[in-house]
Amino acid sequence: MKHKKKILALTIFVTLVLIWALFTTLTTTPKNIEEENIWRRDAGAPPQMIAHAGGNKEFPGNTLEAFYNAYDADPDVIMEADVNMTADGVPILTHDTTLDRQTSLTEAPVHEVDYTKLVEEEIDFGYENEIEPHPDHDGFNEDGELKRYQNYHEESVTPLDVNYPEGVEPRHEEKFLVTTVEDLVTAFPENRMILEIKQSGEIGEEALDAVIEELERLDENYDTFGRIILGTFHDDIFDAYRELRETTNPELMISPSEGGVVKYFALQFFRLDYFYRDEVHALIVPPSEYMLNLASDNFVRTAHAHNIAVFYWTINEEDKFRELVDLGADGILTDRVTHFADVLDEYKD
Repeated sequence: MKHKKKILALTIFVTLVLIWALFTTLTTTPKNIEEENIWRRDAGAPPQMIAHAGGNKEFPGNTLEAFYNAYDADPDVIMEADVNMTADGVPILTHDTTLDRQTSLTEAPVHEVDYTKLVEEEIDFGYENEIEPHPDHDGFNEDGELKRYQNYHEESVTPLDVNYPEGVEPRHEEKFLVTTVEDLVTAFPENRMILEIKQSGEIGEEALDAVIEELERLDENYDTFGRIILGTFHDDIFDAYRELRETTNPELMISPSEGGVVKYFALQFFRLDYFYRDEVHALIVPPSEYMLNLASDNFVRTAHAHNIAVFYWTINEEDKFRELVDLGADGILTDRVTHFADVLDEYKD
């Protein structure tokens, strides 16, 4: 009897596998984005270079000066920036939810500091201070010691070291001043951008509202919804993105949170990606995470079948950069934009 049950179970399993194989062969992979996806790499073209925080190994991250440097390296560069909202409701560019690492301020959560203070006091975002990790935020500079930013050559830089476009003057001779979402959008009216909201919970949702308000206000003159994608690590913020797409802002382009990436990875790994239906434009992922390989042919191929772009972060080694180019990555985030602009030139010839 036990032998017959084993044979029956095996028969059922094999039958289900065959049925599923036939189903996946005869069905077309659903496109998650029906319209043209501007984030996809053109066939035969090199991948798109994405300036991670503007290229923060060359100039202080998330400053307008860093983005001008990236633009000088490649006028077609995609600009990736981190967004936090200040106490007076202004979305500014900074990676941490506190200002302690990048400025002279201490015990300074972004949502507790007014943007007007940052402007009036000309707070300098040209530091890379040590901060102590904290469960509720990115950490404080507890000893108050200040460490000036240095690039990957261990050289100090100022705004005067940037090659600005014709007609653009440095904002300050020594300091890297605060940069807003509006500053970035209006300074580069043609470039595509990735804005990642770093705050979460109620503050994160308020930050999202502030960003959407800015995009709506600037859209007529700067085509914000046509060239900006919103990303996040937080599931609650991604859920808010999806709700906006389903209700007030169907044109919003989005990238999934970490949880959304895990869902996609699991489905494609077990060849069940047919059931992945989230309307996302790009997967922004590391090559590997938690011992899982996200830089596989199947990962990229199935994403493309769904009309979803794949971007890898943060790549500063040339061998890995070239490996991902050959894999078919649509875009690669790097901190070293000047160097990899030269590498990409080889693929354009």
